[in-house]
Amino acid sequence: MLKRLHIQNYALIDRAELVFSERLTIITGETGAGKSILLGALGLVMGERADTKIFYNDAEKCIVEAWFDVTRYDLKDFFEENELDYGDEVVVRRELSPAGKSRAFVNDTPTNNAVLRRLTETLIDLHQQFDTLDIHEVNFQLRMLDALADNGALLAEYQQGYRQYQADRRLLAQLLEHSQRAAQEMAFLQFQWEELQQANLQQGEQEALEAELSRLTNAEDIKRLYGAAGHYLSEAENSVIGQIQTIARSLSPLRRVSHALQNISERLENTLTELQEIARDCLRIGEETECDPARLSQVQERLNVIYRLQKKHGVQEVGALLLLQENLRRQLSEFTDLGAKIGEVEQRLAAQEQHLRQLAARLSERRRSAAGPFEENVHALLAQLAMPHARLRVDIQPAEALTPTGTDAVQFLFAPNVGSRFLPIKDVASGGELSRLTLCAKSLVADAIPLPTLIFDEIDTGISGDVSRRMGAILRDLSDRHQVVSITHTPQIAACADKHYFAYKEVSNGRTVTRLRALTPAERVRAIGVMLSGDPPSEAALATAQELIAGR
Repeated sequence: MLKRLHIQNYALIDRAELVFSERLTIITGETGAGKSILLGALGLVMGERADTKIFYNDAEKCIVEAWFDVTRYDLKDFFEENELDYGDEVVVRRELSPAGKSRAFVNDTPTNNAVLRRLTETLIDLHQQFDTLDIHEVNFQLRMLDALADNGALLAEYQQGYRQYQADRRLLAQLLEHSQRAAQEMAFLQFQWEELQQANLQQGEQEALEAELSRLTNAEDIKRLYGAAGHYLSEAENSVIGQIQTIARSLSPLRRVSHALQNISERLENTLTELQEIARDCLRIGEETECDPARLSQVQERLNVIYRLQKKHGVQEVGALLLLQENLRRQLSEFTDLGAKIGEVEQRLAAQEQHLRQLAARLSERRRSAAGPFEENVHALLAQLAMPHARLRVDIQPAEALTPTGTDAVQFLFAPNVGSRFLPIKDVASGGELSRLTLCAKSLVADAIPLPTLIFDEIDTGISGDVSRRMGAILRDLSDRHQVVSITHTPQIAACADKHYFAYKEVSNGRTVTRLRALTPAERVRAIGVMLSGDPPSEAALATAQELIAGR
């Protein structure tokens, strides 16, 4: 709710202060007195761009401040999101310097015009004739229809499911894209894994094969040389062992002569024992060693397989090849899991779509049920506002695809005269027709949709007399549920005010200034009388003014 507006150094206003009624505030005044300047000032706190010619005094700043009661709005999350101090009363201020610098504040915290626009869109519905009004937009039209159909809870359930549905669709697209890339890689990875799998590599295999290869390659030399060595050590006529045995026996009688001689005898005996073991091992190796070309070929072939795989994959150990094999197995397993995941998401999407279509069908049914009575009520109100032949049609077309609001494409079509074609509102309604149509529509959804403060600028253009009285009654009725501000030149509407401001011009210090004055009850009667008959008002006009105020 808009509580107060302070304007300083804007256009023809040097300083003005307005305190608004919670219900219907009316602003009237002389032609050219600057009533609509108020809306320009209000537009500044709504984040609109400023004209460089707005200054009343080029040497001072222009300041516009608006006070709002926001207790009925759920805005705490918005304030936290934008790092603003929250309170039940919110002060929005816009400052413009003559140098062209613009600053915006919310509760004294600096912010930007984008934040102002988002905030004040929630708090003010500025309805100016010839502006692009929200009733033009199909999203707002659908919102109105859903409000009348009491679709709030059902639509919330649908939209919650739709958000999950969309998230799963994005997930499926990602999985399919990954799967497409994976399919191109999978054949190559499968080939690599199968090649390693078929190689049947074993940890430590390479070292054992390389040792065996060395033995097989040198088998002939080993057999010849080790056999000969064993023979010369132990079996030859003058064998090394035989000669040492002879030496040992010759020295044995003298071993007791001294410790040194005993030591030499013991060393000869130990050497003899070691040579006998060496001779036996040489003879055994010579006898056991066989030249096996077939086995040599097998070992060489096996090592060639290992060396080729190591070179191919840039590693030097069988262990690294085994680790690569396991990694390939895991990747192939993930591809298999990816297919299962895709199937799971596709099944989930099918179930979600079926449920969403059921909800969408219920939404559509309720919308169609609400459309007829809404059209009839709009027609009745339009007839009261001197548009007896105007017709509104709520066009609901089924859509194949699911949308954030169901499967309906909703659009308001309008035919202002008998025989006129039904066309989208923006293509056919004149300014005056659009103003009246908007007033009728919004008054019908006032209880069902959380409309903010409604500000109407000369919505009564082109009407008078009894039609003006009926429009005033509609505004008055609308103000029972919402705060309404209306700038008007029609006495019948002015008479409906809970608070009445009068705009006028005066000359101060050689300059024309716009002033605003809250009228007393007696001043209201006179002001409306002047609107009826001129200045000064006639006695009949004053009496009529009193009757209008009393009968509001």
